[in-house]
Amino acid sequence: MKVLHVITGLDMGGAEQQLRLLLRRLPAQCEVVTLTGPGPVADGIEADGTPVTHLDMTGDRDLTVLPRLAALIRAGGYDLVHTHLYRACVYGRIAARLAGVRAVVATEHSLGDAVIEGRRLTRGVRALYRATERLGAATVAVSDTVAARLLRWGVPERRIHVVHSGIEAHRFGFDPAARALVRTRLGLPLDAFVVGGAGRLVPGKRFDVLVRAVTQLPGVHLLLAGEGPERETLRRTAEQFGSGDRIHLLGAVGDAASVQAAPPGAVGGAERVPAAPPSAMGHAAGVRAAPPGAVPGCRPDIPGLLSALDVFVSPSPDEAFGLAVLEALASGLHVLYGSCPAVEDLPADQAPGARRFSPGVHELGTALRELRRHEPGRLPVPPVVRRYDIARSAEALMSVYEQAVATAAAPRWRRPVPVPAPPAHPSAVPLPDPPRSPAPSPLSNR
Repeated sequence: MKVLHVITGLDMGGAEQQLRLLLRRLPAQCEVVTLTGPGPVADGIEADGTPVTHLDMTGDRDLTVLPRLAALIRAGGYDLVHTHLYRACVYGRIAARLAGVRAVVATEHSLGDAVIEGRRLTRGVRALYRATERLGAATVAVSDTVAARLLRWGVPERRIHVVHSGIEAHRFGFDPAARALVRTRLGLPLDAFVVGGAGRLVPGKRFDVLVRAVTQLPGVHLLLAGEGPERETLRRTAEQFGSGDRIHLLGAVGDAASVQAAPPGAVGGAERVPAAPPSAMGHAAGVRAAPPGAVPGCRPDIPGLLSALDVFVSPSPDEAFGLAVLEALASGLHVLYGSCPAVEDLPADQAPGARRFSPGVHELGTALRELRRHEPGRLPVPPVVRRYDIARSAEALMSVYEQAVATAAAPRWRRPVPVPAPPAHPSAVPLPDPPRSPAPSPLSNR
C-alpha cells in the first residue's frame, strides 16, 4: 500500500512526533508532505528514510497549494491519503478528491472542547470542517474523548475510528545517571526540588499558571521545555516576581539522547531565563551567566529532562490526549494535570500517580507544596503506560487503512457500510461509553 501523509507543519509538537513514530512501524510505503515550514521533525523523518516534500504554504488562505497538492497526489499514484492537523485536513481532503483518490483518512490530534491546536474555535470553522470531512473515508480520533467531541460536531459514528496515540515507553524509563548529569549541566543543585513542563508556549497551554505557581515556592526550580509566542511573557513574569534564577526556559528540546550538544552557532537551551527575547532560531539571543558547574551549549532531551524532575505538570485545561503526561508517567513521575483524556478515559487505578487539579495558581501551588512535603520519589510505571504502545497504534491504524481502501475500490452500489475499527488495545480494561453532550462548543481556525 502506498500512502501519502499530509500535515500542516513538522515543527516540534505532539502530532508531529506521533507521525514520526507511526512511520517507523506502518507496513506501508509512506511519503510525507508538509504544507508550511518543515521544522526539526522533518529532518528526523527524512533521517529515518521517509521522503518529505515542503509546499511552502504562505498562510491559511493560500489557495495556490490546492492545485499543487492535487498534482503531487495524482503523480504519486497513492492508494490512500492520510491528513493530520486542521489545515492539512481541510486542504488535503479537497486535493485528494481533485486527484481522484477516494481513500482519505484524517486524524484529529488536537481537538478540544473549545480549542483546536491551541486556538479558540468559531462556528465557521466547524462548518468548514464538517463539509470537508464528508470528502474522506474515515476520521481517526486519538482518544475516546475526541471521538465524543466529533459526535457532538455531527460526524457520523460509523465514520469515527478510535486509534489511541502511543509512545515508546522504554525510552522514558528513569535513569539516575541522567538525572545527575542533566542537573549538573543545567547548574541545578542535586538536592533541589525540580518541577517540569513541556509543550508549545501558547496561551491555551496555560504555562503562565505553572510559572506563577513556582514563583511562590521558595527554592523550587522549574524546567520548561518548548517554544512559542508566550516565551517572552513567561520570562517577564518570572523576573517580575524575582524568580528569574529559578525559572529555566529550555527552548526546543530534542529526543535523541539523554543530553545533547547544541548545534554549532546556536545558543544552548540549557540556560537560565534569557535577558533578551528568543531569536528566530528559537534560542536566546542574550543569556545570563551560567551558574558554577553549568555546561554552556548543552540541553537535555525529553527522557533526560524527565529523569531530572521530581514532579511533572501539564496545566492545559483542554487536551485531546495528553502525550506529555503519558511520557512523564513512563518515567515514574508524579503528575499534576489540568486535562488528560489518556488518563481520564480509564479507571483511576490505571494511573495512580496522576492527579487532576483545578487550573489556578493557588490550587497548583498547594498541590506542589504537598508533594514537596512528602518527598514523592519515583513510582512504578503504571498500567496506563503499557496500554498506549505505539506498535499497537500502528497496527490499529493499518486496519483503518485497509478498510478505507477496500471501500473506495468497491463499486458504489456494493460498498459496505463502514464499521468502527477493532479496539486498538484488546488486552486493556474495557472502558465505559464516552459521554455525549448535546450542545457543541464554539469553534475557531488554526
